[in-house]
Amino acid sequence: MTAPRTLPVFDRLDLLESQLCRRLAQHGSRRSTLRLLRLASRLGDWPAWVLLVASLPLMHGATGWLLMWHHLVLSLLAIGVYRLVKTRLCRERPSITFCTIHCAQPARDRYSFPSGHTLHAVMFSLLTAATTPALLPLVLPLAVLIAASRVGLGLHYISDVIGGALLGAAFGLLGWWWLPVMG
Repeated sequence: MTAPRTLPVFDRLDLLESQLCRRLAQHGSRRSTLRLLRLASRLGDWPAWVLLVASLPLMHGATGWLLMWHHLVLSLLAIGVYRLVKTRLCRERPSITFCTIHCAQPARDRYSFPSGHTLHAVMFSLLTAATTPALLPLVLPLAVLIAASRVGLGLHYISDVIGGALLGAAFGLLGWWWLPVMG
């Protein structure tokens, strides 16, 4: 069985981005930076967002339960679309395409576009802005660090992160539009 063909635009982007991604991954391989990037990436796997969503009833009372279910349903929808896009576009990870880009953390799968970590970081940042803006000083820096970690660990191209951010913004805005009435 042959591997799926990637889009020609990805072949061109891979070449354009490879040098910068290699440099960023080299910076990410410094011991102190590597620890920080790995921590951010692990928090972006799910713990940060589960903690955020689970805390909504504590912060918003009865409305918090509605918000919790709202965020959960939106997350599941985002994951479904993300997986559909990722498995249809089949962009290889940078470390697979270029042996000069070191991957400093095991990837969950073979393909890189879009970045799911970044999708969720942007989506939850927008939802936090809409529902609990007092948490933005914590959520925004974490979201930026999660997005940066994906390139710094050699797991994604910059355009993967941008694609994930755009998709996350779309779901965040959809979620903002579809918010339960805050009372």
